[in-house]
Amino acid sequence: VRAKITPYTTPSYMSLIFTILLIYMLSRILQPLRMASTSASIIHYKARTDEYQGGVKRFPVPDDKVFWNVSWSEYSPVDYTAPPVLKNPVWADPDIRTSPPENPLKFNELDGKINRRSFMGDYTIIDGVPQNPVGRTGMIGRGLLGKWGPNHAADPIVTRWKRDKSGEKILRDGKPVLEFVAVKRKDTGEWALPGGMVEAGDTVSATLKKEFGEEAMNSLEATDEEKKQIKAKIDEMFKQGEQIYAGYVDDPRNTDNAWMETVAMNFHDETGDSFQKVKLQAGDDAGDVAWTEAKAGMKLYASHINFIEEVVALRKVVW
Repeated sequence: VRAKITPYTTPSYMSLIFTILLIYMLSRILQPLRMASTSASIIHYKARTDEYQGGVKRFPVPDDKVFWNVSWSEYSPVDYTAPPVLKNPVWADPDIRTSPPENPLKFNELDGKINRRSFMGDYTIIDGVPQNPVGRTGMIGRGLLGKWGPNHAADPIVTRWKRDKSGEKILRDGKPVLEFVAVKRKDTGEWALPGGMVEAGDTVSATLKKEFGEEAMNSLEATDEEKKQIKAKIDEMFKQGEQIYAGYVDDPRNTDNAWMETVAMNFHDETGDSFQKVKLQAGDDAGDVAWTEAKAGMKLYASHINFIEEVVALRKVVW
């Protein structure tokens, strides 16, 4: 009896191409849904504070009217861009609503050296300007922020174990106690992480080092020799770090058209050898600087307490 052989049929190239195209089309269709889901899972509070820095009053936005998909015909946000921003410093965009530039800003992409992409995904452009992906803030324009859309920052979270005079870790409930470097902001008087804006062409890594040096070690007023020493110490401290967060920041400077986003990195001194030798000295935008014990309920600027909570979970410390 002759066995019947069934030939093996391979998928045709047309079927393969069709499958790839189908996957691509589905990904494009689902991207806005994923973004909407991400945005809907976040609600900002500090971005809706009644009084903006400088005394300008926001239009009040209740919790149930934050999201753009909630219809609200009575919404009448205050239009405000701070005078220093309107003077067109090098770090600020032009006022594209009143004087459109010859070369239009390229939103949702890398615009020359300026990163206009958002960690939240593609944001919506309404009447030529970006729309805050999280929702209403009670203010349009740019407020104190220089860029339309995302304004990118970097926040170094420098940590160590709290130790006694003999150098041993202090334990509470069997867990170590964490300390981090905090600076006191001159503009609001709040304690914060020593971070800052990522300038055009700079990397996040370079910004993390620069901002820590300027705000926590006063590198701007150091001599050339001291600057070399500070740079060497920071390079050693920042050799290895872990990303804690990358995304939208609930910042009191946010508006409907301009908002803060950041990358927060944790640099931890496990042995106590690296950071113990570092002399903290407030500089630049900082009025004070200190090693601060991480505690539940502490008040910090913008979303910084959330970043500390992430580090606490990562390091498994007392809270």
